[in-house]
Amino acid sequence: MILDTLGRAAAYASLHPRFGAAFDFLASVDLAALAPGRIEIDGQRLYVSIDHVEGRGHEGARLEAHRRYIDIQVTIAGTEHIGWRPLEDCHRPHEAFAADRDIGFYKDLPDTWLVIPERHFVIFFPDDAHAPLAGVGPLRKAIVKVER
Repeated sequence: MILDTLGRAAAYASLHPRFGAAFDFLASVDLAALAPGRIEIDGQRLYVSIDHVEGRGHEGARLEAHRRYIDIQVTIAGTEHIGWRPLEDCHRPHEAFAADRDIGFYKDLPDTWLVIPERHFVIFFPDDAHAPLAGVGPLRKAIVKVER
């Protein structure tokens, strides 16, 4: 898991062959002007989902994990809170992993709560269980899905 500002995103471009394109996209568009929905950058290998939602609070957020994709989650407006726990410490699946949606949910609780202010991002790798949308109030965010 990595947490930083968008202004420092270039420092992480070398960590994955598609991170450079992901961060280039995030730097080249007016994120606040994007409507909710999916934007393809490189087909299924790299795309962005824009969410405009209400935060669920810490009590309403569930741990989830992905196998196929790395998440780069960017707060556009509002203050996002995301719970985190190492996937290896998640022992109580909520349901079977849904390979078609690349998501599994867990009943375990986060070990740590991260605050992701506007213009900040967090990268969750497949071994990072995370509980997004735990802020309160209106939230706008971009979720970049990077195929491993």
